[in-house]
Amino acid sequence: MLQGLLVHSDPHIAVIDDDESLRLALRGLIRSYGFTVSDHGSAEDFLGSPYVQDTACVVTDIQMPGMSGIDLKQHLSSIKVKVPVIMITARDEAQLLDRARASGAHCLLRKPFEANELLSCIESALDN
Repeated sequence: MLQGLLVHSDPHIAVIDDDESLRLALRGLIRSYGFTVSDHGSAEDFLGSPYVQDTACVVTDIQMPGMSGIDLKQHLSSIKVKVPVIMITARDEAQLLDRARASGAHCLLRKPFEANELLSCIESALDN
């Protein structure tokens, strides 16, 4: 059971992952807590969407074809979009994880992770 998490009605969360089944599962989970959610199969898809300026938090895989989650975070910073980014990965290479942290990721979650870990990261990101 998820303790201490608030149910929201307004914040928009963008989920970006090239794995469609995971992306849809994350969208359903996050939506079940009252968030508005858009899902995108790539960072480029998200950047071309109308959601970029109105997104309260991004949840993205690190490793994707094209632009990585780290590249996305750096690009958002370069265009002055100040949005917390939660990065998820199945990889455990220290160099990759260090790059993700150095990019300014709000949270870094290793797959598989528990739903309450993700929702706690979202809560924390929205509180900042």
